[in-house]
Amino acid sequence: MKKFMDENFLLQNETAQKLYHEHAAKMPIIDYHCHLIPQMVADDHKFKSLTEIWLGGDHYKWRAMRTNGVDERFCTGKDTSDWEKFEKWAETVPYTFRNPLYHWTHLELKTAFGIDKILSPKTAREIYDECNEKLASADYTARGFMRRYNVQVVCTTDDPIDTLEYHIKTRESGFEIKMLPTWRPDKAMAVEVPAEFRAYVEKLGEMAGVTISTFDDMIEALRKRHDFFAEQGCKLSDHGIEEFYAEDYTDAEIKAIFNKVYGGQELTQDEILKFKSAMMIIFGEMDWEKGWTQQFHYGAIRNNNSKMFKLLGADTGFDSIGEFTTAKKMSKYLDRLNSSGKLTKTILYNLNPCANEVIATMLGNFQDGTVAGKIQFGSGWWFLDQKDGMEKQMNALSVLGLLSRFVGMLTDSRSFLSYPRHEYFRRTLCNLVGKDIENGEIPYTEMERANQMIEDICYNNAKNFFQF
Repeated sequence: MKKFMDENFLLQNETAQKLYHEHAAKMPIIDYHCHLIPQMVADDHKFKSLTEIWLGGDHYKWRAMRTNGVDERFCTGKDTSDWEKFEKWAETVPYTFRNPLYHWTHLELKTAFGIDKILSPKTAREIYDECNEKLASADYTARGFMRRYNVQVVCTTDDPIDTLEYHIKTRESGFEIKMLPTWRPDKAMAVEVPAEFRAYVEKLGEMAGVTISTFDDMIEALRKRHDFFAEQGCKLSDHGIEEFYAEDYTDAEIKAIFNKVYGGQELTQDEILKFKSAMMIIFGEMDWEKGWTQQFHYGAIRNNNSKMFKLLGADTGFDSIGEFTTAKKMSKYLDRLNSSGKLTKTILYNLNPCANEVIATMLGNFQDGTVAGKIQFGSGWWFLDQKDGMEKQMNALSVLGLLSRFVGMLTDSRSFLSYPRHEYFRRTLCNLVGKDIENGEIPYTEMERANQMIEDICYNNAKNFFQF
């Protein structure tokens, strides 16, 4: 019987093992999409306990705990001690067999803290105390974890009105790992609630030094902030959308819609869709002008539990996979930019695995030979960033595109303990390719090419694609 999580974890044959240990494992990490808090990097944050770094803000774990019958106060409660929260997580872990949380939990314990024990109620106290003792040392800080995992670049997720002061502070401190901003302008097209939209646009105007009274003024302010992000090393944008927007509109219509919502009037659904469609084109053109990569994370139904949303707010574990018919609108959006010669490098992340082949075939429509893999199928996202989801994404890309040009994995996480997701991905990748080689589906005589392919997907493709 194979030992749990040994050095050949997930690697089911000798070829997979060689691909991983001799090639994938040695490659640095480029984490080109994450949600780390920049201040924690700038200040080299020290964590007060394992609970803070492991359970704070981790809605994956909170969902599992709730499902296991754990009261909310042990997930998000402010009057519950760190130990009590950790104890409840330890009680939940034995019930997570076949859930990726079981693998991630023990991979993180092993790689971050050197702990091979299985987490359970029996081992909870000793693991908690040992980790806390290490967290008190000088090496177990925010920057220390980034060094431990051989990280070269992280790209955070930042609103256009962010000052980026912590990115600047981090760079000026001489920290050897790059922390770059990513432009996330979702709020600039969130016109559903007029008062909130106006408040945001007014803040945008203050940050850009532009007095905003018209649509053109707002675009001028956004361009100034876009320029500022570029000055701070930004290479990517990101958009969190339910579905793609590609309604027909005229400039006059968009200016009138802006005046209406900025004046405090609610928009019709048709007006909302037209405004979002216009903003997505404008954002795409801005990114093209600077040679950035635009990312689209689409397909989530967010904040399903209205009661808990009112109590806890967003990003607390009450989102799910959506079911949208997006192919035609996605195509229309990409085609509009492509037809005007302004389609920049693009990464598409779908949340529903039933759309894997849809995305994989969409890529080929807009590859133009200027950049290898110009339109990318993003790695398995959110509910799909686990072994099964990764395999399905890579299989679809392999069959319908070029896996060799894939820019690989990202953490998409707020946690400094999430870097083992890159290892999890790399092991899964090497196992897929290793099985093909041993099955005679890829020639063993082409091992040099296979080795290079693994190193490229793990690191080189991202470095070259984003021009870091």
